[in-house]
Amino acid sequence: MYPLIRLAKEILLSRKAERLSLLDTHVSHHRCWPQDIDLFMEMNNGRILTILDLGRTALAYRVGLMDVLKQQRWGLTMAGVSVRYRKRIRPFVKFRVVSKAVGWDDKFMYLDQSIWIGEECAVQALYRSALTDKNGLVRPDRLLEVITVEEPQPPLPDWVQNWVDADATRPWPPMDHSKP
Repeated sequence: MYPLIRLAKEILLSRKAERLSLLDTHVSHHRCWPQDIDLFMEMNNGRILTILDLGRTALAYRVGLMDVLKQQRWGLTMAGVSVRYRKRIRPFVKFRVVSKAVGWDDKFMYLDQSIWIGEECAVQALYRSALTDKNGLVRPDRLLEVITVEEPQPPLPDWVQNWVDADATRPWPPMDHSKP
């Protein structure tokens, strides 16, 4: 089940927090609860993605994106993710989620998120996010006009651009391995 109480907490805290500019960093604090764990007594990988979702939601509120989505009647979707799991998150452990937009191209926004236990990174994810309306994709330039971002577009970090380039070589639709 989606953690609605956690979502409500993140929305309340982010609405009260100071606004951020588009490329600022949002940090949220969490704990691994029993409902988050799997058979191996660690946070389930699906729950980790859900916790990252909460971080992105709070970031979206703090940069003013949620207001724009409502005003423009746009949607927000994830169009891809690459995740590294490096340290188990055990029950009752406190951790922080760090969320930051790292740039955009002509179609997508790219977000870097990580989960930290103390000074050690447990998880890092790179997300590709898209805005949508009834006609399909809304280009990031349109968003930047609406929220009046005057910062120059930063070049995507090499590791992000490399992922974008590699993903472009991936076949779509994928092969259906269930058919002989």
